[in-house]
Amino acid sequence: MPIQIFCSVSFSSGEEAPGPLGDVWGPQQRRQRDNSESEEEEEEKEQEAVRKEAREEDSPMDLVAFANSCTLHGASHIFVEGGPGPRQALWAVAFVLALGAFLCQVGDRVAYYLSYPHVTLLDEVATTELAFPAVTLCNTNAVRLSQLSYPDLLYLAPMLGLDESDDPGVPLAPPGPEAFSGEPFNLHRFYNRSCHRLEDMLLDCSYCGGPCGPHNFSVVFTRYGKCYTFNSGRDGRPRLKTMKGGTGNGLEIMLDIQQDEYLPVWGETDETSFEAGIKVQIHSQDEPPFIDQLGFGVAPGFQTFVSCQEQRLIYLPPPWGTCKAVTMDSDFFDSYSITACRIDCETRYLVENCNCRMVHMPGDAPYCTPEQYKECADPALDFLVEKDQEYCVCEMPCNLTRYGKELSMVKIPSKASAKYLAKKFNKSEQYIGENILVLDIFFEVLNYETIEQKKAYEIAGLLGDIGGQMGRFRGASILTVLELFAYAYEVIKHKLCRRGKCQKEAKRSSADKGVALSLDDVKRHNPCESLRGHPAGMTYAANILPHHPARGTFEDFTC
Repeated sequence: MPIQIFCSVSFSSGEEAPGPLGDVWGPQQRRQRDNSESEEEEEEKEQEAVRKEAREEDSPMDLVAFANSCTLHGASHIFVEGGPGPRQALWAVAFVLALGAFLCQVGDRVAYYLSYPHVTLLDEVATTELAFPAVTLCNTNAVRLSQLSYPDLLYLAPMLGLDESDDPGVPLAPPGPEAFSGEPFNLHRFYNRSCHRLEDMLLDCSYCGGPCGPHNFSVVFTRYGKCYTFNSGRDGRPRLKTMKGGTGNGLEIMLDIQQDEYLPVWGETDETSFEAGIKVQIHSQDEPPFIDQLGFGVAPGFQTFVSCQEQRLIYLPPPWGTCKAVTMDSDFFDSYSITACRIDCETRYLVENCNCRMVHMPGDAPYCTPEQYKECADPALDFLVEKDQEYCVCEMPCNLTRYGKELSMVKIPSKASAKYLAKKFNKSEQYIGENILVLDIFFEVLNYETIEQKKAYEIAGLLGDIGGQMGRFRGASILTVLELFAYAYEVIKHKLCRRGKCQKEAKRSSADKGVALSLDDVKRHNPCESLRGHPAGMTYAANILPHHPARGTFEDFTC
């Protein structure tokens, strides 16, 4: 089987090789050898030039050349050939001052952005219709005197400031069926049967020019006892809308507050009222009434006009604002509002501390007795409202609807109408003047206000200000910053990779070089003797050496 041997051989002897090998090489072979050597030298030179160009390409641009080509203003005047001078020093001072002013401006803008400022925008939006709000009204007197029996008076004595031994000084009603039922007194049931009834108080009612009545009101309990809400939107009733603004296009009611049914004041307690009239709250249907704190009073003997405007408030969440997009985590209310959160919190506080709840509070805990009202519930609630600011923390919702109000009033009845009204309602003129009131609630115009918080400074403004200051003080742009980063990257890459590349090039150049053998090395191996001992059939491939004519066997060339 033929064996092929490939090698690169160069000879260190002269042109006239002595011995038999010199006789074998003629002028043609010497020319071929010279051409081969010259070609190898040219190839080595070309490879060296290529490696040199590669090293030059890999090496980063020097600082002077980069300063001349960079778009950063002032750099070409500082880094020049021949080293720094007075002119370059002045340019350097100007460069540093401009850089310092730029950094100060950037710091100021970043600090302003991190303060998260906001602005409040006010806008008015016209519309063709508006949903009419819910209107809750309560008589300031919770219990009618004509419904108060002696057992009731003894039961309510702690709440009314009356001692059991004191003479009430007023005639009392006979005991009702509940007094003989054997069931314990329940404050909720007591208020429900003894309060002022809307059927007795409501003398006239109209909405947008059409008639309305007690059936348009829903019962709700508050700190004033049993109250009534118009347009509550509950119990499957649709929410009313109004198509026009102005007087006569809303709710107008005439009420008899029934002062002759007011309880005498036997002492000062949290449940004692010195006022005569009604409390009114205008609110959204999505929030419960909180009339003892948010309601306004309407006095008898006057017609009160309430001009409303719907306001839709949109607040920002932290860090720009204080609102929180919260959902109502409550067993009592479906939607979140500050009043719902407050009532829910007060209910839990009283149940934890007094093991009972007030009449207006939701839940299934037992109602507080008058003794519990006096000894625990009222003091605990006062403490919660005035001093304990950590237990009830109700976050401001990010979307809120409220109603701005403007009140005005006129005297009623006039001298001309007093006799007519007295005859109409079968009351005396004095009674009409002391007990009758008219309440007129309407939208001033058919539009609503939007009060919206907006971010005053966003990331786009910050980047714009930084870019403007960069152009003013440095004459640079974002592409200039990219140029600086690219140059820094090339310098770092060259310093980190230069040693590794040199080692690779050294290995590659040593592998490219051929093996140089002198004629004495060839003779020292004495291949002829070993070959002569081999079988005659052992042959080698032709053209074993470069630029050598074809030979049949290796010994034809060497031996």
